[in-house]
Amino acid sequence: MNDIKCECGHLNPEGTILCEACGKPTENDQNKEKLLDMRYEGSARRSQTYNKTIIDKVWNFFSSVKVGIWIIFIILVASSIGTIFPQQDYINQAIPPQIYYEQEYGFAGKMYYTLGFHNLYGSWWYMLMIAALGISLVIASLDRFIPLHKSLKTQRVTRHESFMKRQRVYGTTLVHGDADAEIEKAKQGLLKRKFRVREEDGNILAEKNRFSRWGPYVNHIGIIIFLIGAMLRFFPGMYVDEVVWVREGETRLVPGTGGQYYLKNDGFIFETYNSESSDEIFNAAISRVGEDAIASNFQTNAVLYERQGEFIVGAEPELEEVKEHAIQVNQPLKHDNFAFYQVDYKLNEFKSMSFNLENKESGDNFGTIKVDLLNPESSYDLEDGRSIELVNYFPDFTLENGEPATKTRVPNNPAFVFRMITPETPEGEIALVAIRQNIEPNGTNENKMTFAGFETRNVSGLTVRKDLTLWILGLGGTIFMIGVIQGMYWNHRRVWVRKEGNEILVAGHTNKNWFGLKNEINKAFEQTSISIPVDQVEAEKEQEKDREKKEEV
Repeated sequence: MNDIKCECGHLNPEGTILCEACGKPTENDQNKEKLLDMRYEGSARRSQTYNKTIIDKVWNFFSSVKVGIWIIFIILVASSIGTIFPQQDYINQAIPPQIYYEQEYGFAGKMYYTLGFHNLYGSWWYMLMIAALGISLVIASLDRFIPLHKSLKTQRVTRHESFMKRQRVYGTTLVHGDADAEIEKAKQGLLKRKFRVREEDGNILAEKNRFSRWGPYVNHIGIIIFLIGAMLRFFPGMYVDEVVWVREGETRLVPGTGGQYYLKNDGFIFETYNSESSDEIFNAAISRVGEDAIASNFQTNAVLYERQGEFIVGAEPELEEVKEHAIQVNQPLKHDNFAFYQVDYKLNEFKSMSFNLENKESGDNFGTIKVDLLNPESSYDLEDGRSIELVNYFPDFTLENGEPATKTRVPNNPAFVFRMITPETPEGEIALVAIRQNIEPNGTNENKMTFAGFETRNVSGLTVRKDLTLWILGLGGTIFMIGVIQGMYWNHRRVWVRKEGNEILVAGHTNKNWFGLKNEINKAFEQTSISIPVDQVEAEKEQEKDREKKEEV
């Protein structure tokens, strides 16, 4: 490192434009005719000084504000594309995503899946972009905050004359009386304006609201914490947002709990508004849509169990009841950071179907079988050597290119391929039986399967949520807003007063709101004979206007 030694004796790091102590421009200052760029106090930023090693190049790349803006732009564009079609978690889970997107959205859906937008927010490249944004914020902040903090901490009261002359607010006054007395009056005026005043060799530095300079960096800290919270959602155990459908009487493993919790549906209650129990103002709406159309309550009488012992695949778990709760909309069951919300329901889903084996010619009934639609058996024995084999089962029957298939695994439209075995037909007869359909491939069967009844039950749709990152997201958001307020509603203001014999030099600087700074200087110097400093930018504009008027004349 080649330190730069100023005439005031202070050693400045390589790349410094203004001396950290006295403010005198160094040989690195290329704009000697213009006002000083005080954004970073002319301090040496690493990204502007070193560009040799790979570490330097990586640092310089991520410290660029343009790079940060481009990363944000790419993330916003990708996030927008991710909302065009539903994410994988919100599509029909019974259909593979590579098939679903092409079926539903054609070529666009196929490209959507191929490019990985179906699982955008959990994809490795999206997480990489979030990480890149976090790295950019960290490096950009350190690249600017450390030299700025050091420069403000090192600054002396007495500033170099060239530093003061090149401030936007600057003025000189030739005092015919006691200059020290005038400076003392100026000091008292600044103290009344809540400035923090330092003195050195009869010169003063008045400063207030330096903390507002750290507002952008506080913003960055808040965003970084927020991004960390967002990324932690993809770590196991930190965030769960799953949907579980539980049929009445059924006990289901709760997804996202690692096999720890099971939920039982002890009964589903569905109630609707009716004209007798509702207020008169709702009667018109109820009569228009029907009394059975508007749900007043749907709830799941749930029992939560916790597995005891180790999880063994295929083994029946030993469960212990931990909580019982009637889950309603906005009244979830909560336990161990998990919350179970009532979000959906399905009424009268098929539970089982019964069929009779009959002789087509005589109509004799040889017995009845009952098929559990969720767990059907492969064969059913009847009397007198008769039996029924379930050759194939289609829970949600459809025909694809003339072949039977199922759209989902949910028994919405069950269909069965039965083999009917009797003493007269020991090799069996095949029939496809569906709702209002009985198809015989050969058309010569002696027997047939006739519909004998069905059972239904309700199904409850619950959302399972666990979020251990909310406090991190809330903390990041709070810190971000503190930074916004800190940088928006306060201004870092400084006033330098220097005595040169009977002449008093006054300079002022603020990071924003120059009118407010000039107004404060005016009020602070009211009781003195020191001339009010001039805004050199405004003065130059006035001179330019005067020149234009003269040229017109």
